[in-house]
Amino acid sequence: MRAFLIPLAAAALLAHALPVSRCHAQAAPARAAALPVTITAADSAAIRATALDYIEGWYAGDGDRMARALHPELAKRNVATDAQGHSRLIQMSAMSLVNGTRAGGGSRIPEAERTREVRILDAFAGAASVRVRAATWVDYMHVAKYNGRWVIVNVLWENDPPNP
Repeated sequence: MRAFLIPLAAAALLAHALPVSRCHAQAAPARAAALPVTITAADSAAIRATALDYIEGWYAGDGDRMARALHPELAKRNVATDAQGHSRLIQMSAMSLVNGTRAGGGSRIPEAERTREVRILDAFAGAASVRVRAATWVDYMHVAKYNGRWVIVNVLWENDPPNP
């Protein structure tokens, strides 16, 4: 019995000593320099510039420009569904996206087809949702102010449906 109680007591002590993970509903610790709730015109321009670095970097095959737009832990995803209705998740990291851009990216897409429509759908403090209409797809991005720069942290893209 005593051999059982010692590990149990140690576990109880550790539970109080370790930090508790927070969910979004719990109060966050105060920030040293809180971001304003509304974004400024400069923030809006920087968010747009980040989205344009992403899409224009892709079209130009400019890996450095693409890398500048991305957080290093970016997650880019697409849900691909086959003719039988089975879906699978396609995933890309920042590194694979930058390397794909350096390998030519969208440089083979004719200039006349290179759409670059950027819309900021919503923004709050240091987060924004952005829609980019590109040549044959739409990207939905989560952009965050990270170390003072707006960078893309998530992308969900959807390809245009095939022509009938």
